[in-house]
Amino acid sequence: MNLTTVGGSGTRANFFTDLGKNVIVVILGISINSVNAVMVQTFTRHHILRSNPRYILYFHLVLNDMIQLTISISLYMFAFALGSIPVFICLLLILPAIISTINTPLNLAVMATECFMSICFPLRYNNICTVKRTYITIGLIWAVSSLSVLPDVFILVATEQQHFFLSRVFCESDSVFRSSYSKEKTNAVHFFFLVLVWLVLFYTYFRVLLTAKAANADATKARNTILLHAFQVLLCTMTFVQPFLMQLLRNLVPQGPGIVSLYFTTFVIIQIFPRFLSPVIYGLRDKTFRKYLSRYCICVQTPAVQ
Repeated sequence: MNLTTVGGSGTRANFFTDLGKNVIVVILGISINSVNAVMVQTFTRHHILRSNPRYILYFHLVLNDMIQLTISISLYMFAFALGSIPVFICLLLILPAIISTINTPLNLAVMATECFMSICFPLRYNNICTVKRTYITIGLIWAVSSLSVLPDVFILVATEQQHFFLSRVFCESDSVFRSSYSKEKTNAVHFFFLVLVWLVLFYTYFRVLLTAKAANADATKARNTILLHAFQVLLCTMTFVQPFLMQLLRNLVPQGPGIVSLYFTTFVIIQIFPRFLSPVIYGLRDKTFRKYLSRYCICVQTPAVQ
């Protein structure tokens, strides 16, 4: 959501160092999106996955990660190659980045709730967690995330002059949404969503924990899954506090190659690393999904062998 300038100090050595960092970012992005694309293909090719609410939510998480990662890396590359871009182009990139960022913790909260329902209400699970209701829930996630940023757009249009949209800025949310009200509203929305999500995770975890005491293997697995959801939300929290972290780095570290390296490390940890974990945690860890993923990979490789 908020990226910080990645340009070097201007020397030839620093240019190639920064170029190498950008190449690493692009390679990581392409690799993660390629793995996620295989996950998406596996999901779309098997009816048993498409008819299960759990895998539908996972598919949405992976697709959302692909959108967020692609936009984040695009902004990172623009910062390196161009430095600044027109405001209206930046706005078109920033909006889906913000929405997809808010989608992630909300989707994880819904996934935790689905685990909780499957363990604590097994007899009612099929009636409550249907495919139709799952897609409706995903639609509500996008609606809530979009509505949370809509006031910022209205304030932007109402307070800024037309020439501002044609001017060039370093593309980050604070450069576009400059109103103090927008910044306060954004902090309040992030705080509200994170508190809500953490409450859901704590409640579902302890309810499943009580069920797991009966030595139910499924309950134990669900408990561990919710813990993984909590870890993912913790990484999301890092995304929300990234602007404050960037400001802290600016104040503590002098400008130069050192601060650029810190920016690069922060970007990889906060923006790329969580996207890498999603297919590992939720795809390869699940036996059913792993079975169909193996079948898909074998089917893809067989024509090439022949």
